[in-house]
Amino acid sequence: MGRMRTREADHPQTRLDHGGIVRIVPSEFTSGYELVVDDTPQSHVDLDDPTHLHFEYIVRMGAVIDQLPDGPLTAVHLGAGALTIPRYIDATRPGSRQQVIELEAPLAQLVREHLPLPKGSSIRIRIGDAREGVTRLPSALHGRCDLVVSDVYSGAQTPAHLTSVEFYRELSALLAPGGVLLVNVADGPGLAFARRQAATVAEVLPELAVLADTQVLRGRRFGNLVLAASAVPLPTEWLPRVLAAGPHPAKIAQGAEVRAFLQGARVVTDADAVASPRPDASLFLR
Repeated sequence: MGRMRTREADHPQTRLDHGGIVRIVPSEFTSGYELVVDDTPQSHVDLDDPTHLHFEYIVRMGAVIDQLPDGPLTAVHLGAGALTIPRYIDATRPGSRQQVIELEAPLAQLVREHLPLPKGSSIRIRIGDAREGVTRLPSALHGRCDLVVSDVYSGAQTPAHLTSVEFYRELSALLAPGGVLLVNVADGPGLAFARRQAATVAEVLPELAVLADTQVLRGRRFGNLVLAASAVPLPTEWLPRVLAAGPHPAKIAQGAEVRAFLQGARVVTDADAVASPRPDASLFLR
């Protein structure tokens, strides 16, 4: 059943400090709610079932997280959105300790008020720039994190300073020896930006896998690619079967396929970093 159309003014919303309007709207095609910044859907969350991951790239992140060793996780998330992945980890791995860095205090307050976190969850939200916030995390986290997730967007683009090899070195310092970094990368035909991001992550964490819809991975349309990286071989034996199950079949590129994907791509530095490509506005039309 499609959602009942309501006036925009009926939706919880607030103005962001750095410009734009963020709204919480009922999901049109599934249960739960979507967090929309201006006209860009940023997150989906189902309060009744936090294991329900609606956006395709989030499903892929969840599939990688499920491969990590059993038990609670220590995790750092850059970019809060509606806290979809932190809620998922809290539900599937009770006792996990999670830190979230979010630039926009109004967004965090809106989510806390209208999409409250589960009682007893150990999810702390810190307000500030993601890169600066990493330097302010407790020293006890350095070298102790099982998971770091970078999913930061200003509107529909990842800021340039969160795409460089210097930035990824700062993130890798948080990881435990077997820890995993997940990065959401959005790109379009040709995948020039995504290839450089993959090369940049691999410069720091050489064990790299790329997960995406098959048409996106072939560079045929705009979409999200998930980079999963570690200093040690990734636990990905079961991922191809999981991803192929759908609802939209995806692919995981590893080994020789990743090396071919990286061929000719230059590592991004602070000196030449650029924001991710802006998608065509029609991508988000409902």
